[in-house]
Amino acid sequence: MTTHRLEPDEQTVHRVFSRDLPPVLTVDSGDTVVLRTLDAGGLLEPPSAPGVQGRRIERSGSGHALCGPILVRDAEPGMTLEVRIGQLRPGAWGQTFAGGRDTELNRRLGVADGPSHALLWRLDSERLVAEDQAGRTVRVRPFLGVIGLAPAEPGEHSTIPPRPCGGNIDCRELVGGSTLLLPVAVPGALLSAGDGHGAQGDGEVSGTAIECPMDVCELTLVLRPELSLTMPRAETPVGSLTFGFDADLNEAMAVALDAMVDLLAQRLDVDRREALAVASVVVDLRVTQVANGTWGVHAVLPRGALSGRGY
Repeated sequence: MTTHRLEPDEQTVHRVFSRDLPPVLTVDSGDTVVLRTLDAGGLLEPPSAPGVQGRRIERSGSGHALCGPILVRDAEPGMTLEVRIGQLRPGAWGQTFAGGRDTELNRRLGVADGPSHALLWRLDSERLVAEDQAGRTVRVRPFLGVIGLAPAEPGEHSTIPPRPCGGNIDCRELVGGSTLLLPVAVPGALLSAGDGHGAQGDGEVSGTAIECPMDVCELTLVLRPELSLTMPRAETPVGSLTFGFDADLNEAMAVALDAMVDLLAQRLDVDRREALAVASVVVDLRVTQVANGTWGVHAVLPRGALSGRGY
């Protein structure tokens, strides 16, 4: 197995998903890619003050600054790509923005008008602490907001909404030590990643987390031809996750729960009614994010929640 390195530059950074983007790296199943990523805005340097934008890599599209695409040899539609997330080390700074955008949620909260409020964070990756300009500190728990594959439809696609092949999932549980399973939609899979988050709450309620560059993102890519999925799934330190994405939060919840019922029925070798009964006792439903137009919900089967016969 080979370890590859990918740096963000004019050739490797893009702001759309597309099956037509030429790959910047080709790997074999089992290879590891160590990426350095810019923040979602593509900034090349930390802001001089909260909300002040500096030099950045300019690309067409209004989405996230992503590294890739990475082609995985022998990947074909119908397969699953297993993304094993290793070391994640954030950069030294990050930003969080709130308000100042005309969205339905911001209007409901009364913060759509006027300027956005910006927090500028200093991140200490050794102590795992972030401090903003007011001296408030939070625990750093880094993850990538975007890990996704190119969709099957031709043309350019926004990086903002999550899709069945992944993308802007914004799930705070996808920390180092997690495994994300993504349905392959195009030959070669064409994986892109970025949108580093130093910390985030479930929901990402302002629309941003601690948006930061990542100095190290270690991803091992393994093809799973025997596994066919229609939506992403994950194994994380907190437990097994299934996801649902939809413009209707109720439907997103139902998609995530439907996948979890399938997962439990398979693991327990029972029918869906029995699996749903078990799920009602042990499975948690969490709002992943309400920030991306297509809302996200993840169902969590906590690690150690089930034991005994058949599990």
